[in-house]
Amino acid sequence: MTLPESLLAVAAGLGAGLSLIVAIGAQNAFVLRQGLRREHILPIVLICIASDVVLIAAGVAGIGALTRTAPWVLQVVRWAGAAFLLAYAVIAARRALRPGALQTAGSGAAGSLAAAVGTCLAITWLNPHVYLDTVLLLGSLAAPHGPDGRWLFALGAALGSTLWFSLLGFGARFLAPVFARPRSWRILDGGIAVLMAVLAAGLMV
Repeated sequence: MTLPESLLAVAAGLGAGLSLIVAIGAQNAFVLRQGLRREHILPIVLICIASDVVLIAAGVAGIGALTRTAPWVLQVVRWAGAAFLLAYAVIAARRALRPGALQTAGSGAAGSLAAAVGTCLAITWLNPHVYLDTVLLLGSLAAPHGPDGRWLFALGAALGSTLWFSLLGFGARFLAPVFARPRSWRILDGGIAVLMAVLAAGLMV
């Protein structure tokens, strides 16, 4: 491949990756909240990036065909993901109803690293849309770039994930003054609870 073709493949992957990632969803909402509280940001961001890299590579390598030939795999993930999202919606709703538990970074008891990592992994890997978008869609979009170009496309998509989750996690601190009041945390957690419930309902329907 020529240099322009290589750069085009990387740019296409970057654009496609960002277009799928930069959207309101359970994963982004969780990373945003962790960033605002400044709790375990680095491991959470790394988990999100690493997960996307693995899924993107799987799609480009052609493993996405598995979900087309074995649709029951997506069904299992679908119902497991719906159950988890509903449970998380209840937890977020409880936080919103108890402003005393809504503390800004630097105050209040921080959540454990194990709990944060477990929640992040569940939100990421129990979401069937991850397999449809990241594996199937990106894998399909990478194919026209040829044997070599598809991996440059994957590189661009992985770069998009790295940029987005780093910005979301580490950039959230600049919103800290807005969330210095318990009311702001109440609104955020209330919105997260509604979002999780809607996403769970969408999976079940």
